Amino acid sequence: MAGYLKAMNLAALPGIVHGFFTRQGGVSKGIYASLNTGLGSRDARANVLENRARAARALGARPEALCTPRQVHSALCAIAERPWPVQSPPMADAVATATPGVLVGVGTADCTPVLLADPHARVVAAAHAGWKGAIAGVLEATLTAMESLGARRGHIRTAIGPVITQENYEVGAEFRERFLRKDLANARFFRPGPRPGKWLFDLPGYVGHRLRDAGIRHIEILGRCTYQEKTLFFSYRRATHRGEPDYGRQLSAIMLRP
Repeated sequence: MAGYLKAMNLAALPGIVHGFFTRQGGVSKGIYASLNTGLGSRDARANVLENRARAARALGARPEALCTPRQVHSALCAIAERPWPVQSPPMADAVATATPGVLVGVGTADCTPVLLADPHARVVAAAHAGWKGAIAGVLEATLTAMESLGARRGHIRTAIGPVITQENYEVGAEFRERFLRKDLANARFFRPGPRPGKWLFDLPGYVGHRLRDAGIRHIEILGRCTYQEKTLFFSYRRATHRGEPDYGRQLSAIMLRP
């Protein structure tokens, strides 16, 4: 059984199902063990498709109804009016839908998965917010796409899923300078690292700030760390530190019940 976590503020919404999936409950082996849902990984494609099917079924969806984009660290949000072919997804980093039965999701392995829902307008979305996408405006683009489907920002509830946490996200001075050039107030998302000239970046804190700044008031942060919790989550940074050649991705997805 594919394992997943839920956010309380989304779980309370009638007619909406969601899950932040862990790496447990799949068929992949080795560095991809076991619920690797990343089509962009070098895992056996049959295993990835089976893992995606297991995740979809865990949320009561048909496997072919799972819509994930080809993620490129952009500020683009696609709209899924119906399921698209798994072999030809749109290039985007978020997906929104108002169609019951369409399961929209994103894959992550340290970046921030954000699930969003307007229970009144019956619109849901999933966003992949790494630092590049977050600073470029992927969350704002997702909210705009949801509004085009009838959502209102005052009604939207959001949840920030498993992500690399500040104590494990060391960055260089040039990284911090990029954020300060955008807004000096971004200094509050950095604290000095354990090594000279290095900083620790609060990615989930920054994502939460972008959501609040965009007018979202209902935000839940799960507070789970992809880097630290190695038995539960894939982590790009942990794989890099271990010298592994590739890494898996966990799925975060949401759907209006048909």
